[in-house]
Amino acid sequence: MSNKLNNFINEKIDPLFQKGGKYEKLWSVYDSFHTFLFVPRETAGRKGVQVHDSVDSKRVIITVIIALIPALLVGLWNVGYQHDLALGIDDGWFMQFLYGLVAFLPKVVVSYVVGLGIEMAVAAYKREEVAEGFLATGLLIPMVVPVNTPLWMIAVATAFSVVFAKEIFGGTGMNVFNPALITRAFLFFAYPKAMSGDAVFVRTGSALCNTPIDGTAVVDGFSGATPLAAVADGSFDAASYSTLDAFLGCIPGSIAETSTLAILLGACLLLVTQVASWRIMLSVFAGGAVMSAIIAAFDASAPTVAQQLCLGGFAFAAVFMATDPVTGCRTNTGKFIYGAFIGVMAIIIRMFNTGYPEGAMMAVLLGNAVAPLIDYYVVDANINKRAKRVKA
Repeated sequence: MSNKLNNFINEKIDPLFQKGGKYEKLWSVYDSFHTFLFVPRETAGRKGVQVHDSVDSKRVIITVIIALIPALLVGLWNVGYQHDLALGIDDGWFMQFLYGLVAFLPKVVVSYVVGLGIEMAVAAYKREEVAEGFLATGLLIPMVVPVNTPLWMIAVATAFSVVFAKEIFGGTGMNVFNPALITRAFLFFAYPKAMSGDAVFVRTGSALCNTPIDGTAVVDGFSGATPLAAVADGSFDAASYSTLDAFLGCIPGSIAETSTLAILLGACLLLVTQVASWRIMLSVFAGGAVMSAIIAAFDASAPTVAQQLCLGGFAFAAVFMATDPVTGCRTNTGKFIYGAFIGVMAIIIRMFNTGYPEGAMMAVLLGNAVAPLIDYYVVDANINKRAKRVKA
């Protein structure tokens, strides 16, 4: 059936979008949908030795999206759960999940419409293929921002990210920084009041309007202090926070970061399919654990190692952000250094920069900036080592 459909598309529809066809200006849009559904007919080369299989970049991106599903599902439920806690009600897990879903859908629609719209417009202008990277980025953006982020802010930040973090560098595969994190950083520095504070992570009104779904009054000035906010203002008490809640995903936070368990489930898929680097994941957690242990040794009120790794976006950054093959290191040795750098910097920023308690995402951007330098020195060291061996 799929072969017949593909043959029909190639024979009847494809010519309409090729050069000279009726819709040739829309070739990029057509090609993006066609290659999403079917493996492209083109190969890597017509001559020479090549390795060909069905695993192209679109399939890799789809694997990442599937790996995100556990964290997304738990995060959606947690949005409704935190809403119920704030209002002192219990609607049950299904209504809590539905509440989170209704709050999330408009954000993901805005992200995809704005981001893909810009990428398709640029691709049509250049008559190039539409980059598939935004399939994952468009889902990541609403997952890493607070649930109360206005839609227009997401639209502005997404447009900024696509234009200045991707297209200006040449598009997917050429960008220096992770686009989803650039979106988050842009929002934080452009609209800090909407991105920080306790209330932005807990939605107390209806997902569709500013009235509660149960008819009760919205809790004005609600403050469900997040653990990282407590760390930043010095009020954190390690004994008062449940590491188990943080691990399962029952604390306030962005949708992506609340459940370490769900994130690790996604990590298993990425590792089994070899889509993500185990070297980077391991070294991020190791660097964060070592730095956390050092700080805890000198400050008894600091979070424990387990709490540091489960709180905020640390685990999500280690699994999904740091392992981005485009913006991370390419050499095996460099991956260990790169990951450890991110893990250490995430804890340092979190503990010593009260203006930016969530240090994991900023640490990944810093890692993106130094990744080429790390690879350069790793390769240079290997060259010098081999040169000395030859002279000997």
